[in-house]
Amino acid sequence: MSRTSRLFELISILRARRTPATALQLAHELGISQRSVYRDIDTLRSLGAPLEGQAGIGYCLRKGFFLPEFAFSPDELDALVLGLGWVRQRGEPALAKSSDSALAKIFAVVNSGTALNHDPPALVSATSAPETMDPPQWALLRDAIRRQRKITVGYEDVHGSLSERTIWPIVIVYFDGVSVLAAWCEHRAAFRHFRVDRLQVKAISEERYPGRRQSIVKRWQLQDRDWRSLLTVSDTSKGYS
Repeated sequence: MSRTSRLFELISILRARRTPATALQLAHELGISQRSVYRDIDTLRSLGAPLEGQAGIGYCLRKGFFLPEFAFSPDELDALVLGLGWVRQRGEPALAKSSDSALAKIFAVVNSGTALNHDPPALVSATSAPETMDPPQWALLRDAIRRQRKITVGYEDVHGSLSERTIWPIVIVYFDGVSVLAAWCEHRAAFRHFRVDRLQVKAISEERYPGRRQSIVKRWQLQDRDWRSLLTVSDTSKGYS
């Protein structure tokens, strides 16, 4: 994360909080040292951000400053609450925590008169069983996708056969009963689809796979124009590797 991005993230964290945050708490959330937090606080103050507090006590951002108000309609807010609630229940711990922080940031900048600030949401999500939650390895897959890193995986197909291969992960597709990783498989020299519940991440390489992920995703979509029908909960569908 660049320092500029970190400064914006620091502002967002402070804007979303209801109570002062200590430098230690901020350092933990940003993944930096406390000394870096103090430097960033000084930088933001020099730029005019009205940060209140001091070392040993905590910091907060005066309300009504810096970030523009979002003009969400009631239906848009319902959609955000429903979607983020689904992620909170379904996602692995890091993703679930991010859904909470994202929702806090949204509510921190909507108009104070919005009904959702006071009343329970009109729509809520509910998972049918605890096993629908994402396994912890999803955080590894998301990281590899973002950084375009090759990964070595172990995979068990519908017949119980085990294989190990190197793939380029490009996107995770959620379905009602199953989730699928689309990737370029070096062994097959083709795009393949892997059920995530049958996949084990063995290693994440520091080697970046070639090309731009955006272009690779477009190639995948063009090559498998019917990918939505290929990626089904049925193990008999072609396309699973």
